[in-house]
Amino acid sequence: MELTGAQIVVQSLKDEGVELVFGYPGGAALHIYDAFYSQEDVRHILVRHEQAATHAADGYARATGKPGVVLVTSGPGVTNAVTGIATAFMDSIPMVVLCGQVPTHLIGDDAFQEVDTVGITRPCVKHNFLVRDVKDLASTIKKAFFISNSGRPGPVVVDIPKDITAHATEYAYPQDVQIRSYFPAHTAHPKQISRAAELLLQARRPIIYTGGGVVLSGGAKQLTKLVDYLGFPCTNTLMGLGSLSFDHPCFVGWLGMHGTYESNMAMYECDVMLAVGARFDDRVTGDLKKFSPNAKIIHIDIDPASIGKNVPVEIPIVGDASAALEQLHSALENSVNRPDPEVLSEWWTRIEDWRLRKSFAYDASETVIKPQFVIEKLHQVTLGDAFVTSDVGQHQMWAAQYYGFNKPRRWINSGGLGTMGFGLPSAIGVQLAHPEAPVACVTGEASIMMCIQELSTCRQYDLPIKIINLNNRYMGMVRQWQEFFYDRRYSHSYMDSLPDFVELASSFGHTGLRIEKPSDVEGALRDAFAKKDQLFFLDFVTDQTENVYPMIAAGAGHNEMVLKPLPDGSAPAERELA
Repeated sequence: MELTGAQIVVQSLKDEGVELVFGYPGGAALHIYDAFYSQEDVRHILVRHEQAATHAADGYARATGKPGVVLVTSGPGVTNAVTGIATAFMDSIPMVVLCGQVPTHLIGDDAFQEVDTVGITRPCVKHNFLVRDVKDLASTIKKAFFISNSGRPGPVVVDIPKDITAHATEYAYPQDVQIRSYFPAHTAHPKQISRAAELLLQARRPIIYTGGGVVLSGGAKQLTKLVDYLGFPCTNTLMGLGSLSFDHPCFVGWLGMHGTYESNMAMYECDVMLAVGARFDDRVTGDLKKFSPNAKIIHIDIDPASIGKNVPVEIPIVGDASAALEQLHSALENSVNRPDPEVLSEWWTRIEDWRLRKSFAYDASETVIKPQFVIEKLHQVTLGDAFVTSDVGQHQMWAAQYYGFNKPRRWINSGGLGTMGFGLPSAIGVQLAHPEAPVACVTGEASIMMCIQELSTCRQYDLPIKIINLNNRYMGMVRQWQEFFYDRRYSHSYMDSLPDFVELASSFGHTGLRIEKPSDVEGALRDAFAKKDQLFFLDFVTDQTENVYPMIAAGAGHNEMVLKPLPDGSAPAERELA
């Protein structure tokens, strides 16, 4: 059948099995929007800002494993979307972004609302396309979805000039895709797996270090099975939370700048490290010169470019995390050797000693709301079964520290880019993907202001998201660093002109509550989550002075972690920042 380019876009999305598209209309994309008008199979979600469209698609992708789809217009439509595209790129989230473009003959003429979409997005996409012939449109969209969701996932941009959407051609959507020189590995090399198994069985102080790649590959079950078999301590990155349940006896907490004392010390003193789907970023490693100085590293990753990029590795293994974990488990089972229980017991004794530091302990209060207390109560009220989104900053760290994730794809978070404004629109994507599930957006008063207009989107689509605003009247993490490293010079980190969030939520048609007493925290949360058909904006007025502990300062090593000052005022060596 013959279809216009605009109709081809919509039909291609149908044939790809797309359920939702997040977007905002504009001149260059109007033919496509007109094609949406004539169908009901693909649901379009109208956001209030293009950045929110990409974050919502991102949240949808993280919560489902399916590519998120975005539709924006040319010029500012594209540039507004770049932050969300970069967010997805940094965390390897599958996303297809369809962009309107000025007509082909005007490209390069500085036409109205023209930007070089391909050039602007090139540094923060897995791939991008400019379609110059309507005959190539369907196959290009097919390639975009294939590239986005294969190998190491990531965002793909398809730039479509307006005249291409008006031209007509015979429609045929490809069933398969072949791209020259693009053959992502899936199964790991058996020899490398055997070498890894042998090294693990020789370890005296082993640790398993997993990242977002385990979650993205659906490898949580395989990881749990491997950990159960070996009995080795396991730590997650921020992006890997939920891949091993927080209450698993081998879980030593997450690691890095604000991770547990025991996980960071175990990383520092380990002799064999199994790294799976993690990229050794600076917030995890600290000073690379001080990172795990005695460790032989096995690194499993789908992306060969990530292996050995930041740290040298003993055994590189290219392959899908879930498949490689399964292969590794089989190799260990088939080996005549077994982990030495006595040696492993000695290692666990050291780890348990580190656990006694209780690095996540905080000072409770009956007069002022502690943000950690709010997150603990959130976990209690939701039975640890909510989808939790966040922005970036102190509230993000407290959510990661105190919620306790027992399933993958429940922690929806901008890890690599650290994007303020991510929390609310990503919660929209999650809620639309899981209409019956509880969704909590843990945010701060500075972050929520970045995309607060999306309260309107929530109202339009009746999304019962629960917003947990930890309101300390500061850009909390900026203030914390200024306190520690800038002699308390709080340059522009304060929030003096905040709106009345209760009234603001009400103006959008939602329910807002301001909570100022610790005794009211649990009740407010229970009331909010009991109302399954309403959005609640819970404005928790929290302690302004609270800092995130533990902490590894920039340039420090894992063994230089700073713990929270003791209540009695004493300050041992590891608490010197107090």
